[in-house]
Amino acid sequence: MKFDPKIPPKGTLRDWIDFRAETTPDIVSHHFLTDGSQLTWGELREAARDVALRLTALGIAKGESVAICKPNSRNAIICLFGAFYGGFRATPLNLAAGPTAMGHAISHSQSRYLFLGKSQVSTFAAALEETDVHPCTIPADRDILFPGPVKLQTVDLHEVLPNDHALLMYTSGTTGLPKGVVHTQSSLLAGGWTTAVAHQLTPEDHAMCVLPFYHINGLCVTLIAPLISGGAVSIALKFSNTRFWSDCEELEVTWFSIVPTIISHLSHSDRVPNDACKNRIRFGRSASAPLAPETQKGFEDKFYIPIVETMGLTETAAQILSNPLPPGMRKIGSPGIGYGNEIAILDHEKKPVKTGVIGELAVRGPNVLLKYLDNEEATKATFTKDGWMRTGDLGYLDKDNYVFVTGRLKELIIKGGENIAPREIDEALYAHKDVIEAAAFARPCETYGQRIEAAVRLCNGSHATSDELIALCEQKLGKFKSPDFVYVLSELPKGASGKIQRLKLAEMV
Repeated sequence: MKFDPKIPPKGTLRDWIDFRAETTPDIVSHHFLTDGSQLTWGELREAARDVALRLTALGIAKGESVAICKPNSRNAIICLFGAFYGGFRATPLNLAAGPTAMGHAISHSQSRYLFLGKSQVSTFAAALEETDVHPCTIPADRDILFPGPVKLQTVDLHEVLPNDHALLMYTSGTTGLPKGVVHTQSSLLAGGWTTAVAHQLTPEDHAMCVLPFYHINGLCVTLIAPLISGGAVSIALKFSNTRFWSDCEELEVTWFSIVPTIISHLSHSDRVPNDACKNRIRFGRSASAPLAPETQKGFEDKFYIPIVETMGLTETAAQILSNPLPPGMRKIGSPGIGYGNEIAILDHEKKPVKTGVIGELAVRGPNVLLKYLDNEEATKATFTKDGWMRTGDLGYLDKDNYVFVTGRLKELIIKGGENIAPREIDEALYAHKDVIEAAAFARPCETYGQRIEAAVRLCNGSHATSDELIALCEQKLGKFKSPDFVYVLSELPKGASGKIQRLKLAEMV
């Protein structure tokens, strides 16, 4: 096993776990902020192998789904890596998705066994009301996950191959029932590899994970990438504005992966890291949603830590694009260039277009999903005849091959026949110093077909009004592209990654 920035990793997740355990068994791989415990690579391998053997002893077939209903924690990570190690299809349930989506995931994945955390018992019970499937539960909070004697010496682990199923993760389902994205052992490794390549990760690096592992960003970027690079990761239950910088200081973090809403919250906080911490952190990574230039500038001006904007999807095992690290050329407003995969912009005939022409962003590479589980129609619609995976994002390539995303096809506002990207309005709103979160969305309109509205969250003590924010948009965008009304909310709806779900806003206000 070797990390090569030019060649995707070979083998399986089991191979890489074994490699780390055999070459650096005593190096700490994971720190857990919830209880202060740690795992070395050797301990992780032994714990994962134990889980794998016990799951095999239950008669679970290779590639069969094993669900995990537990947030970021020591045992959750052991269960995840145990499923990988045993050749099973790890199926982390989105704990923020609601009972209907969770119930759908349980039934659609056909999980016969499920690791269940104590604090998720009521959530799981509500999800079961939405399905006729009732998996056997394995308590996931005990020191010993499987109490009782099992003759593990008589159990043979399944053979695991690179193209075997390794992960089933469900999309956010903003326009219908979530789709089940299937990744192989190979594509998951490639997903971690693209991150390690783009960010030049080494065994000396230490990541901070505050995003849930049941989201592709938290899983591939901050769990699989360190497996490839040999670095360490500290795992928090969730993001805490009051603890983030002190945790980074204490654990000597060198990089972190967060989302634009977290970047905005940190920028509006009165907490700052000490100089040693700021000097140690090589970069912060932004993903899962477009990063407004004003938000990026505000963070960097305050903390002197470079933010590297990136882009990824559940379907691509996270990252497909990234800006280079400093002193490379970062282009503000762009998620960067392709690393480890090919990038193209396609027209309506699914053919690549010229530089500067807007079309649909597409990707082709080793980190792309195998298929959508039991959804041949969706799988077929996602791939072109030339093997490009359509992302559903609109954008263009500049002369340096940097991608600029203008919006989502399904979120595009069409007012009076003109296409308007909600991101334009978002960025105008973020230019106001009091705006922490912002999202524009469409409303039906008899005159124009659709009209523009928006919602914001303001910092404490702000007296900004809807009229003031509309005037700011008109100043930057003109009246036609500006919202007719701006709602001031205490919270905007967000998915597991922290990405604002603008399509839900019209139902809320």
